[in-house]
Amino acid sequence: MFRYICHMNCLIVDDNKMARTAMKQLASHVEQLHVLGECTSAIETYNLLQKEKIDLLLLDIEMPGMSGIELTRNLGKKAPVIIFTTVKKDYAVEAFELNVADYLIKPVSPARFIQAIERAREICETQSQQQELQVSDNEFVFIRDNGVLKRIKIDEILFLEAMGDYVKLHIPQKYYAIHTTLKAVEEKLPAGRFMRVHRSYIVALDKIEAIEDGTIVIQKNAVPIADAYRSALNSRLNLL
Repeated sequence: MFRYICHMNCLIVDDNKMARTAMKQLASHVEQLHVLGECTSAIETYNLLQKEKIDLLLLDIEMPGMSGIELTRNLGKKAPVIIFTTVKKDYAVEAFELNVADYLIKPVSPARFIQAIERAREICETQSQQQELQVSDNEFVFIRDNGVLKRIKIDEILFLEAMGDYVKLHIPQKYYAIHTTLKAVEEKLPAGRFMRVHRSYIVALDKIEAIEDGTIVIQKNAVPIADAYRSALNSRLNLL
């Protein structure tokens, strides 16, 4: 099964040269990390992020002028994945409220560094999932299957089923397993033609053949309807 291997462009941000050198040494032992550069201040980092694609910030908190926490707030949704690095534990609660990947206390051991990078990698992969299914002109979707992009007619899609870290995209006679989330797929498909009927299922409305005892029938496949979606589904059907 194809799976992303997330290679991350990394930026080390710290006003202390020795701390930057230590962090760079740790990063040099992790194959998926590419240290694109170093910054000595939050302002310098902010300006660089406007020009370079950075996936991960190894970001010190206490710096002159603007702190790492202030920088993270200013970046908002445009922020890369962030791992805070600091000599103090005092900012931990505030830091995690910003949804950072991890919070490292300096000096950082190699084992703890790798643990933090693994968390960052998982977040990077989750973000990459959003590119796993692409919609073109509301007529086709492009899915990645074993590393190859394949074009699927939207009109062929019967239903979609969440299965752990994957979504099964069912078409007649077969299905494709896509490494993504059902929510990400739902946001990309035409809303007028598809509807979520269960936390784990989205159906093509025009493919529904029958509904009986809380179950949708689509080409001999049984798809459950959750009570929370039943009323909305009834309102979408062309009932006589």
